Amino acid sequence: MKYAAFFQRFINKCAVIVSFGIVMSHNLAIGQQADSTFKPSGKLWGLAYGDFSYKAKGDSLNRGFTNQYTGISENQSLFQFRRIYLGYDYEISKKFSSEFLLAAEDNLQTTTNSMPVISGDLLTNNKLSMFIKLANVKWKNILPNTDLSMGEMYTPASVLVAEELWDYRCIERTVSELRRTPAWDMGIAVNGKIVNKERTEAGYHIMVGNGTVSRPESDGFKTFYGDVYAKLFNKRLVLDLYADYAKLNWTTAWHHDRNMIKGIVAYTSQKFTIGTECFLNTINSDNIATDISGGTDTVTTRAIALSVFARGRIYKDQLGFFARYDNFDPAMNNNNGGYLRYAPVTKNYDPNTREQFITAGIDYSPISKIHIMPNVWYNAYNNAGPLSSYNAYDLVFRLSLYYVYGK
Repeated sequence: MKYAAFFQRFINKCAVIVSFGIVMSHNLAIGQQADSTFKPSGKLWGLAYGDFSYKAKGDSLNRGFTNQYTGISENQSLFQFRRIYLGYDYEISKKFSSEFLLAAEDNLQTTTNSMPVISGDLLTNNKLSMFIKLANVKWKNILPNTDLSMGEMYTPASVLVAEELWDYRCIERTVSELRRTPAWDMGIAVNGKIVNKERTEAGYHIMVGNGTVSRPESDGFKTFYGDVYAKLFNKRLVLDLYADYAKLNWTTAWHHDRNMIKGIVAYTSQKFTIGTECFLNTINSDNIATDISGGTDTVTTRAIALSVFARGRIYKDQLGFFARYDNFDPAMNNNNGGYLRYAPVTKNYDPNTREQFITAGIDYSPISKIHIMPNVWYNAYNNAGPLSSYNAYDLVFRLSLYYVYGK
């Protein structure tokens, strides 16, 4: 694939630059005395969010592979944590820092052949467990305005811009993470700022990882991530461009890979933020399509999504609002009616179902570290392609609680 060759050449160049920086930094450090004024220090921190929720309406086909309410019975109410963090950040020296994070997250309700399946962080005894989400070390300013990170870390897909602008991960993931684009991974990364002025900022983030998030490497293929961003006009206009590439299966008979291109445009200020995030995800040879004669073809998925969001302050820092709308078409190129049905390999991109997601709510903060948020969570489904139309939705009313400590 041309994307693989491009990313490989790009990473090779980055490796040369990083290696040169390591040698230069080592040589410079030889003649320097240790800074006796620096004292290593660490910080323990954490956060949690969860809800009291009531599912007022449910899709009888249990669609929505990526959402936590698939498979939950209609008219059911529940108290639940959706995320708990316990982290420790440590400043080793002026040049090195590290971070470690344990996470327990909601047990994902998914579907296989229209039947609910549990796939999340519950143990076999149904108790919520923690896993290692972050464990990395950062070499600061290995080159001017450039940091090198190694270990398990956040990827360029989310950490620099997307979650910062939406700022309500406690309500729902960003549109790309909702479709399981890796938000963290094990690998090596460089990031830095090209421009860093009072009114303007521009930077980049490049990473090579396993593509398996917290799981060990299983296939030897690597995922390549890249992101560039700019904050203009007193840092109020934000522009971001992201791309990634990953081989999924690569045999003589089956060239199966994924390439996402994602963009963000937003306007942000102290009082309100409005923006849009959109992506095109191309998954080569991902759908097994059955034709009228009963034969099958392997079809490439081209999925698109558009997310529009807004948030702001109503009264000082105590009362705010948020709202978001997502439109997701998992296979815009498969709607030609030439096949009877599709069977996706990547379950997050079922070509048979389009989705529209809406959330809105009020954010009440009695103090800055605690948020109480009544909100509505709504996800609609309608069949795409040659299947007969069947429309339904999941509707959940929630009272969400989010709190942070230690940071």
